[in-house]
Amino acid sequence: MPRIAEACAAARAEVDTLLWDRSARARAGEIVAASALVGARDSAALDGAEMSLDAIRAGLDSSPLGRAVAASVAVTAGVPQQVDTWGRAPLQVLAHLHALAARGFEDPEQLGRPRQSDDVVDALHIGAPAAWREIPSRLTALADLLTGPSEAPALLVAAIAHGEILALRPFRWGSGLVARATVRLVIASTGLDPDLMSCPEAGMLSLGRTSYVAAVRGYLSGEPEGMAEWVAWNAAAVGFGASRASAHRASALP
Repeated sequence: MPRIAEACAAARAEVDTLLWDRSARARAGEIVAASALVGARDSAALDGAEMSLDAIRAGLDSSPLGRAVAASVAVTAGVPQQVDTWGRAPLQVLAHLHALAARGFEDPEQLGRPRQSDDVVDALHIGAPAAWREIPSRLTALADLLTGPSEAPALLVAAIAHGEILALRPFRWGSGLVARATVRLVIASTGLDPDLMSCPEAGMLSLGRTSYVAAVRGYLSGEPEGMAEWVAWNAAAVGFGASRASAHRASALP
């Protein structure tokens, strides 16, 4: 669909602008660190756990809010070490990220394990997830897609991974954090943004929680227009996150 191709191309151009900016490259370490921190904050905020960067830097407490934000920080910080594994064993990476996210929220034996009931914490209020018995086959299909040969744009693949994890919500708690982390995994593993200088979660939050839920529901509909809207939304989020990182040069990222 032309709309998908155009959205992916526009977002890629924003990422390339960031990566080819000499002043940005000179501060790459700062930008990458800021991207991870801002991304964690904004991913948590999309699930309703809002906290300022100053509060996060000051140290997270053991309150429910502090623990939820800490889970997001752990997931986002854990992404770079999983990029190489993602290309050959994505389900292993999903399990690892869930173990990081859900520690303290789930029984230890449930960490990294797909749920075996239809009980989920629906932080986004998007409705019922896929039935738990569907999860193994659909995760296998997703893994086949992610590891098989493909000429699809990275942003299309990222949107599918993000959407499918949200549709399945394979874990009782933390699926949203893991789903958003897959966007980082795809854009890094495909070479679109190998160092993760951009901040897709900042773009997602800037587009708004309401538009996020509407776009997710479009994906869940399975209809071509709904799917196209979801891909375009993800591309816009990545593009906006890259342009924001480029404009603020790391340390000033809000």
